[in-house]
Amino acid sequence: MELGSADAFDRMGTLGVEEEFYIVDERGRPTSGISDLVYDHPPTGILEDRIDHELFQFTIETQTPLIEEVGGVEAVVRDVREALVDHAAEHGYRIAAAGLHPTAEWYELDHATKPRYQSQLDRIQYPQHRNTTSGLHVHVGVDGADKATWIANELRWYLPPLLALSANSPFWCGFDTGLSSARAKIFEALPNTGMPTHFADFAAYERFERRMVELGSIEDRGELWYDVRPHTGHGTVEVRTPDAQTDPAATAAFVEYVHALVEDLAARYEDGESGTDVRREILDANKWHAMRYGRDAAFITRDCEDTITVEEFVAAETDRLATDALRRLLDTESGAARQRRLHRESGFDALCEALCLE
Repeated sequence: MELGSADAFDRMGTLGVEEEFYIVDERGRPTSGISDLVYDHPPTGILEDRIDHELFQFTIETQTPLIEEVGGVEAVVRDVREALVDHAAEHGYRIAAAGLHPTAEWYELDHATKPRYQSQLDRIQYPQHRNTTSGLHVHVGVDGADKATWIANELRWYLPPLLALSANSPFWCGFDTGLSSARAKIFEALPNTGMPTHFADFAAYERFERRMVELGSIEDRGELWYDVRPHTGHGTVEVRTPDAQTDPAATAAFVEYVHALVEDLAARYEDGESGTDVRREILDANKWHAMRYGRDAAFITRDCEDTITVEEFVAAETDRLATDALRRLLDTESGAARQRRLHRESGFDALCEALCLE
């Protein structure tokens, strides 16, 4: 039974980045490759013991080494991606990045045979069988379990605007869903996903995590797939909201902003701020707007008295925090808009090619 501890929360501000990618063939189409890339020929160097796979045999995940300073994030992200691309090329594969691969048809693709995933498929059935999603997960170290829980509570309101800025999955199974982030909606079909509830303190979260395992609702704490969680193994607050990004600079920008936001919330916690408890229904409504409209979304404010657009959110956060990371994201074409433009102009062949990493 895998459970964590309050003792894990002992360092502030360290970073770790997990990125999920797709293994594709020379045409950029999904193909099974985890046996070659993960098991038969495990990589060395920066990827040694930092590569794994997800549910399907065409999905793969990387983890960065521990990053001490936020200024080093982009270089490390690029190094990890370059190592993955090179490792894949050595065995005849390419790597693509997006929240969903636009031509992946889940019912024609092979699942991984790892016992953990086979168990999930047996228990969850249809929602997990079709789960071809890829996300970006950002870990920020926090020096205190109650502090991490408080920060995770406060982060919830900020997550829908982050999803809107990251939206990079308009297509699923070759179909334009009309959503900006179809990944988020498909992933929410799984249990223990979406917006978590408010937890009074770490003891409350730890009781919940333990009960879910002990009572058989989940097999390990890793199956609490909420948009944000105190990670009781790593001692971090983990933000799991964004779609996977094609551009490494976008990944770095999200990490930079999340780091700045966590540091700001940590200082507010230390100052004794009481925090907020926005209704989960409001947060769910905001997330739906992000999934549907992407950068054109508007969100209900924390006091539930008004709305704020993505542009207004970015302006406010850029003024409030010492980072222009969100502004850099907003000044570039969104992933969803880019995918639709490429498909409209040149079809799926060009779109699949554009999602491949170089």
